[in-house]
Amino acid sequence: MTYAGTGVNYDAMDPFKLMAQRAARETAGNITELAGGEFREFEPSRGESVYLIETARSYFAHVEEGLGTKNLVADAMYILTGKSYYDQIAQCAVAMIVNDMVTLGALPLSVAMHLAVGTSDWFKDENRARDLVNGWKNACDLARCTWGGGETPTLKGIVVPETVVLSGSAIGIIKPKECLIAGPIQYGDAIVMVESSGIHANGLTLAREIAGKLSEGYLTKLSDGRTYGETLLDPTYVYVGLVEDCLARRGIDIHYAVNITGHGWRKLMRATQPFTYMIDTLPTQLPIFDFLQQHGPVDDREAYGNFNMGAGFALYVTEASTAEVIHVAKALGLRAFVAGHIENGDKKVVIKPKNLEYAGETLAVR
Repeated sequence: MTYAGTGVNYDAMDPFKLMAQRAARETAGNITELAGGEFREFEPSRGESVYLIETARSYFAHVEEGLGTKNLVADAMYILTGKSYYDQIAQCAVAMIVNDMVTLGALPLSVAMHLAVGTSDWFKDENRARDLVNGWKNACDLARCTWGGGETPTLKGIVVPETVVLSGSAIGIIKPKECLIAGPIQYGDAIVMVESSGIHANGLTLAREIAGKLSEGYLTKLSDGRTYGETLLDPTYVYVGLVEDCLARRGIDIHYAVNITGHGWRKLMRATQPFTYMIDTLPTQLPIFDFLQQHGPVDDREAYGNFNMGAGFALYVTEASTAEVIHVAKALGLRAFVAGHIENGDKKVVIKPKNLEYAGETLAVR
């Protein structure tokens, strides 16, 4: 099975993203007209996971992100088990937003929820609504930010009545400006990977297709005895504290950071610099990825090119800083390890234990 075969084709989507970025760049001058030129676009953030506006003493940050289709798994499991899981997918939605924000060193100040429904009857399920609210609030606490507000439109005829479209946005800040993560990446830098909790919130369309092939569907047991559905719904880790503690409390010089979501491990080469990203060590193989690959079947190239495969976030630092990063992660209950290093050469990701290479042109996001 392939992700494109389920209808999610990055080769089709990425050209639109590039077209939008080119048009968006032409609006950058509008910022300088505000407050007598006090604000200006930080142009290098174009094409990154978070957009920055520069001021004299800080950078303001903005992110818009969505949960994707993970809530459809929660909806199915709610019918099967009586548990809504909406507290967990709320954390996933917030994590998708704030984990993108911290890739350039911005800390979220305020997160807003966007919850689009097909019919207002969706809100009548008080248990599910309460789980969603509590989960969103708790996720904002994990992200060390405030929940600022949101929007709850009813979009009859656009959204399927039985479910919702869950997304959101955030504003953040980098202050002092020295906390900006802007590289440059250097030859010899270590790639420190931080393990994921599971599938997180990308690749769910393919995961749902696999559920349809199983005789017991989402209730199929994995090797660890847990069901497929509950494992898919494990909440996404929030990496805000990791980045904040590395920068502000430990003074670690992070050269680059990657939130490993869509495009999988190809995201490791998101920076514009022409380096080869050599991976020597893989994260702990979680049962969910073994299961996905077996029952798809999904081969290694497709899996590492789209799923996080156990690595949710990556930091590029000097070799001398690796132990400190790993220590900070451990203090937050996260496992980090040195996965590889940066080499001069053609822009590509090389995953040596799997004999895989992804050329630079396979990540056309900027």
